[in-house]
Amino acid sequence: MSESRRLRVFVVDDESIIGFTLATILESAGYTARSFTDPLEALRAAETNCPDYLISDAVMPKLGGVDLGIQFKAIYPSVRVLLFSGVLSTDHLREDARGKGHDFEILSKPIHPKALLLAIETLVE
Repeated sequence: MSESRRLRVFVVDDESIIGFTLATILESAGYTARSFTDPLEALRAAETNCPDYLISDAVMPKLGGVDLGIQFKAIYPSVRVLLFSGVLSTDHLREDARGKGHDFEILSKPIHPKALLLAIETLVE
């Protein structure tokens, strides 16, 4: 990364090993990353340390990634949102987001680290 300030990333996945692993990959690539298993905890943490990026599992109990991304964008419009899912077809998730005025990219799990980093680097909203 060429920026002097390390970009902050929140990774949210109800499976702790996935969130931890993605955060570790992001840290090794030069980001400041924090993982959460509870989407509401990520929202609370953003109040004092808003991330530049939110990477979230699209399908989780309590609050799915689409709705989490929408809530983040409503409070922190500059946050860039990237979703990922283990669901075979994500068309319904993208349509749900579009129906609510958002066009989030949804990557498939498992995601290769290089593909994740490339998606973050090219993410423009």
